[in-house]
Amino acid sequence: MLKAINAKLLLAILAALVAIGGALTFQRHEAAKAAAAAAKAAAMLQQQRKEAEERKAEDEVFRQRVEEDKKKHNSAAANEGKTWQTYIP
Repeated sequence: MLKAINAKLLLAILAALVAIGGALTFQRHEAAKAAAAAAKAAAMLQQQRKEAEERKAEDEVFRQRVEEDKKKHNSAAANEGKTWQTYIP
């Protein structure tokens, strides 16, 4: 009878250890998944930040080009009025 109680007690302890081991394995797996997801999110944010910086630089170059074109076109129009004032037929 004592052997049966000891065997049941050992099986209960073994089942508890297996349950604890399973819980720890599951927790480790979930932590690894969360770390992978965080790394992926960080990489995506870094890529978006890089793209935003590139877009900002391209916009700045475009704005400068537009300003140069405005100055070029406006100067021709400003000088044109002066030529007609001094025109003598």
